Amino acid sequence: MKKLVFTIALVLGGLSTYAVSTADISMDTKTASIEAPAEDQESYQEIAVEELPEAVTSAVSKSYPTATINKAYKNEANEYKLEVALKDGTAGTLYADENGNWID
Repeated sequence: MKKLVFTIALVLGGLSTYAVSTADISMDTKTASIEAPAEDQESYQEIAVEELPEAVTSAVSKSYPTATINKAYKNEANEYKLEVALKDGTAGTLYADENGNWID
């Protein structure tokens, strides 16, 4: 009887460990998919916020009235990566082309 209880406890322990491991893996996968690929991050060069085209700053003001642009980056295709913070403390990254159109 002791062997049966021990075996059941061992099996249940193994299953719960497997469930936790699977949850960790799926969480890591979701986090990784949110981030831009490394090659995309390397292609942007930091620029001064003042160097942004008027169309880009106007698009930010129109779509996110309480946003502050903290950092700006530009790539060879004249696309801009913007690190912004909202008045409520929310922060994020936006991508726009030189005409102020949002890039997905």
